[in-house]
Amino acid sequence: MIIYNVTSNVDDSIHQQWLEWMMDKHVPDIMATGKFYKIKIVKVLGDEQHGGTTYSVQYTAENREKLDEYYRDHSPKLRGEMKQLFGDKVLQFRTELELVQEFKMV
Repeated sequence: MIIYNVTSNVDDSIHQQWLEWMMDKHVPDIMATGKFYKIKIVKVLGDEQHGGTTYSVQYTAENREKLDEYYRDHSPKLRGEMKQLFGDKVLQFRTELELVQEFKMV
């Protein structure tokens, strides 16, 4: 399992618009690619030193091949939409994570 994590710091001036767009448009568009089987949007807690609100969006793919297909076939268009709508009001960095082991209470 591969988790593609996108951390976004969202300027206060577009916060609500961005969050609604993520939930109503962007995440459904990404789910429609068929490359991820689970997506979580989580808010980073704590005092943001540089203002805005920070979110981690975690896109879970079955394997590396699915993530690579997403990068090749879908990512440029979807990233472009974000940039066109929000410009430099959303600052992002991306990481890839591989699940080693998950522990759960029964």
